[in-house]
Amino acid sequence: MHINDFFKAINGIVDIDLPSESAHIKMASLERVQLMKDSIDIIENAKKAAVMMLFYPKNGITHLVLIVRNSYPGVHSSQIAFPGGKAENNDLNFKATALRETHEEIGIHPDKIIVIRDFTSVYIPPSNFLVHPFLGISLTELEFTLQKEEVAGILEIPLTLLLDDSIITQKKLETSYAKSINIPCFQIEENLVWGATAMMLSELKDALKLLL
Repeated sequence: MHINDFFKAINGIVDIDLPSESAHIKMASLERVQLMKDSIDIIENAKKAAVMMLFYPKNGITHLVLIVRNSYPGVHSSQIAFPGGKAENNDLNFKATALRETHEEIGIHPDKIIVIRDFTSVYIPPSNFLVHPFLGISLTELEFTLQKEEVAGILEIPLTLLLDDSIITQKKLETSYAKSINIPCFQIEENLVWGATAMMLSELKDALKLLL
């Protein structure tokens, strides 16, 4: 989709009732759904984080950026994710967290991002984080500077690919809570996007389909 058409339509997303959990569940294994139900009582005291779902023009075409996390001892090692991270005490709010972390991880200054709205939070049982996603846009093309300690690379995904249902599949994966289970995921070239990121991406995709 041409970026001008996207910019004309995207502000209408503030008036949409988000698909919320119905979209999240599409990209969650049965085991994860049960785990989330069992965790309801502890979510209030979970650690907090925020991420940015950032759209921008590349050669005039609308793209979304994802990051590839570095390998490290932890539950999110080498996973595909949105730029973002843990809330700090000096962050004014979760939007500020998402903007700060995006700047730190991929070098995009907050002044270049227009935050359109927040999306439905997602609880991650293995790490005990409640993640708050935000939809943002940049009006200009971006140059990324990666935080090498945390980010191994980026994926620049055309909007048309995100909206294509053929990228949704299932794979047998090993997770922190179960071994060799079928997990819904997005197959983006050779990359698998699953878990919390896939759940947030599912809500974003469903919301955009109501609008575009």
